Amino acid sequence: MDAQRRGRGDQIDPADQWVLNPNTGEYELRLNPSGAQSPVSAARGSTPPRGPGGTRTGVPPQRRRRGAPEEPPPGRRGGRRPVQRKPKKAKKVLMWTGGTMAFVLVGVGAAGYFYLRHLEGNVTTTDVGSAGASNFSKDEAFSVLIIGTDKRTGEGNEGYGDKGSSGHADTTILLHVAEDRSNATALSIPRDLIVNIPDCPTKLEDGSEKVVPGLRGVRFNRSLGESGRDPGCTMRTVKENTGIQVDHFMMADFNAVKTLTTAVDGVDVCVEKPVNDKDSKLVLPAGESKVEGEQALAFVRTRKSFGNSGDLDRIKVQQQFLGSLMRKMSSSDTLTSPSKLLKLAEAATNALTVDKAIGNVGTLKDIALELKKVPTKNIAFTTVPVVDNPAEKIKATVVFDQSKAPQLFDMIRNDVSLTEAKQQKKKEKDAEAARLKGTKAPASEVRVRILNGGADPGSAQKTLQYLQVEEGVTKSENDGNAPAELARTTLEYGPDQADQARRLADIMGLSGSAMKPGESVTNSQGLPSMTLTLGKDFKGAGVKLDAPVEAADVEKSTADKVKCAS
Repeated sequence: MDAQRRGRGDQIDPADQWVLNPNTGEYELRLNPSGAQSPVSAARGSTPPRGPGGTRTGVPPQRRRRGAPEEPPPGRRGGRRPVQRKPKKAKKVLMWTGGTMAFVLVGVGAAGYFYLRHLEGNVTTTDVGSAGASNFSKDEAFSVLIIGTDKRTGEGNEGYGDKGSSGHADTTILLHVAEDRSNATALSIPRDLIVNIPDCPTKLEDGSEKVVPGLRGVRFNRSLGESGRDPGCTMRTVKENTGIQVDHFMMADFNAVKTLTTAVDGVDVCVEKPVNDKDSKLVLPAGESKVEGEQALAFVRTRKSFGNSGDLDRIKVQQQFLGSLMRKMSSSDTLTSPSKLLKLAEAATNALTVDKAIGNVGTLKDIALELKKVPTKNIAFTTVPVVDNPAEKIKATVVFDQSKAPQLFDMIRNDVSLTEAKQQKKKEKDAEAARLKGTKAPASEVRVRILNGGADPGSAQKTLQYLQVEEGVTKSENDGNAPAELARTTLEYGPDQADQARRLADIMGLSGSAMKPGESVTNSQGLPSMTLTLGKDFKGAGVKLDAPVEAADVEKSTADKVKCAS
């Protein structure tokens, strides 16, 4: 049945209501003639739909110039009706690939994107202030904290979670996407991990600010909800305890799992033995099954039927579930179904709360496009390395495993993939060889100004002292803070300063990609000078940026592999 007949029967295919605007190059929503025009297309100045005979409804005909012959009516010889081509199926699929935003919601990515601006009203935002980034950059690595709360919001969720809970951080995943989009790491943080929660500035409804006092030696899940702590407090807690900067957050309640799995007609899961869990009400036979809605929520909430009945084993099951959900999202069965993608987009935006910096559909689309670049085989799931809390006789909480956790955090900060550690080391060696080619000027001839572009406070001055005293780079000066923060330390130099740049790169341990040919600046002596901007990856004065990162020995899985819960 064609779209016109569906329209007369009030059974319009949503995909046929979106058409390509040749003036903007974007798809826009066109409702049927009896309905109002989409505010999206109206705001963009889109062309009104054509009425019978090819004329534009609501638009007066163009006046004929004096002396010009009359234009034959449509359908007559010599006059051709403009050809209206339907968007190609591939473009419909591209426009409707909303699966990626659902993945962002649950902690994984790379399924597609949606451009449905009319869904923007569904998204709830929270102002986290300086806890996160002020905007989203498509040119840098980024980390998104995915938070699942145990708050009993939503229909049918009265019996779940802790009664009266203000919404603790029940399930938390830090999703880090590498700068070159070659890999991503989804790091699960146990809710019973003992951490220090820092003081947290929060915005109240009346616009005023309240600082919630920090806590020491408490469960991680208390970083949200309790005493008015917002997601920004959880972001600050992650930074305080791991050293990993969190740029954005996305938070959802119990409804997210139910609505998203229903939108894709269920997710395949696998268990090694039959499950009949009285607490979660999960009943499954051994082997593979499909779950959705309430049953999917029961699957990710089940603890006592897997492993040692603890939260750490439940995390493994959740990671397996998320990998399966990602595969379902990226399957042709989902990506070629406009009805599924529409339901998926609606479910994702209705269940989503994000920080204000990404609280519009345009930015969410950009995030989705960046996630789409990451191969599924290089999306690694792992959990913060922990050991039982030695201070407890009855083991109920865990603490960081200091023999493994620091190395893992360092790998994430330096974009080292858990799935491609060997390839990463080869890239570093190749960059090192390229960087060292050519002559190097003596350190005493190197002229450089130093800016702090995201490193710890005081880093520029400490680096200046190190260069002058330890390395003999006496023609260096501290020029304060950079105009914007950078994820990576960079060195910009003029065409005649390549030999100086190679010397400083050798001293600092800069990779070839960090050396930016460009323009020199004039220093305080009126001489051309290079610009060294210390980014968030700066490790400290005297510590080479290309110092090898020791690979952490951690248990991991990847999104492309099928595993059975045991």
